[in-house]
Amino acid sequence: MSEVYAARRTRLREYCNAGGSAAALVSRPANVRYLAGAAPHGAVLLLGKIEDLLVCAGPTADRPPQERPDEALRVQALPGAGGDPAVAAAGLAAGQGADSLAVEEHHLTVARHRALGSVAPGLRLANLGGAVEQLRVVKDEEEISCLRIGAEIADQALGELLESILVGRTERHLALELERRLVDHGADGPAFPTSVATGPNAGRPGHRPTDRRVEEGDFLSVCLGATYRGYRCEIGRTFVIGTAPADWQIELYDLVFAAQRAGRESLVPGAACRDVDRAARQVLDSAGYTEGLTALTGHGVGLEIDEDPQLSPAAMGKLDACVPVTVEPGVHLPGRGGVRIDDTLVVRPEADGGPELLTITTKELLAL
Repeated sequence: MSEVYAARRTRLREYCNAGGSAAALVSRPANVRYLAGAAPHGAVLLLGKIEDLLVCAGPTADRPPQERPDEALRVQALPGAGGDPAVAAAGLAAGQGADSLAVEEHHLTVARHRALGSVAPGLRLANLGGAVEQLRVVKDEEEISCLRIGAEIADQALGELLESILVGRTERHLALELERRLVDHGADGPAFPTSVATGPNAGRPGHRPTDRRVEEGDFLSVCLGATYRGYRCEIGRTFVIGTAPADWQIELYDLVFAAQRAGRESLVPGAACRDVDRAARQVLDSAGYTEGLTALTGHGVGLEIDEDPQLSPAAMGKLDACVPVTVEPGVHLPGRGGVRIDDTLVVRPEADGGPELLTITTKELLAL
C-alpha cells in the first residue's frame, strides 16, 4: 500500500503547487488517514518542501500493525506532552524553506490558525479547502473491498437479529445487540450510532433508540453500519412485527421501495447528483408526500459515513464510476410510523453490470 499512499500525496502536492503553495498541512483525521495510512490521535501530515512528515503527539510503534502509518513516511513524535502537532508542523515547514503553507481552514479553529501564524510569521497561510475530500470521492478497488466486507458484516448482524424474538424488547436493547454483533463478526465497530425505531418512531430520520418496547403490528425500521479497516458502510431496512402487514403499511412500503429503486437505477457514471435525488423524490412527491421528506436521498461513504457526493435537490456535480453512495429515501407519518430503505452501492458503468449493490439483505416486507 506504500505506493498507493505515495501516489495520493503526489496528487495533493501537484494540486498545492498549482495553487502556489510549496507545502501543505493536513489535519482532518480522515484526510490524514487517507494520505498516511493511519491517523493516530491528534496527528497531522506535513507535505513538506523537502520531505513529508507525520507529526504525532506520541510514539506510534506500539500500535497494532493495521493502525500503523505508511512505512515509507517518516514519523516525528513531539518530545513532550501537551504540544500541538499542527503548530510543530508549521515550524518544520518553515525550517524546510517553504514560504507558503496550505492548511485545512474548515478543520482548524481560529485559535489554532493564529498559533500556526505565530510560530512561523514569515510563512504565508493559504486555504487548502476540500482538496483531500475531493481526492477521496472516487475509490480504488482496495477501498471498495473494505466497504464490501463491512457491508457483509452489517448484513450478517442484521440477519441474525431478525431470527431472534423481538416482541417486548426495547429499541435501545436491540441497537446495542446489533452493535455487539457487528464487532463479533469482525467490524472495527459501528459506522455510526445504530438506529432502531418502532411503532410511531419507525422511519424517522436520525432516530435515537428509546426504551419503547416492540409491539405486535409495529413497523420496525433499523439503520446500522459497520466500519472495516476504517471504511464505513450503511444499511437500512423496515419490517412489520408479528402479524401480516396492514393495507396502509403495504401501500407505504411499496411506495418507498419504488422510490428507492428509482434512485438506485439512476446511479450511472455521468448522472447529475441532483437527478438521482429527483428520481427518488418524484415517486414520493407524486403520491402526496412532499412534506416531511428528508433533505437528501443519499450521500457518499468511505472513511467517513457522510462524505461527498451529496444526493440532494441542490447538489452540484456528476457521479463518476467507483463512487460508493447510499440511496435511502423514507417517509414518516407522525403518530403512525413510517418506512426507510437504505442501501450502499458503488457506481459502475453499464458495461460492468451497472451499480454494484453492497448491502444485500432482502428488501421484501417481512412479518417477523
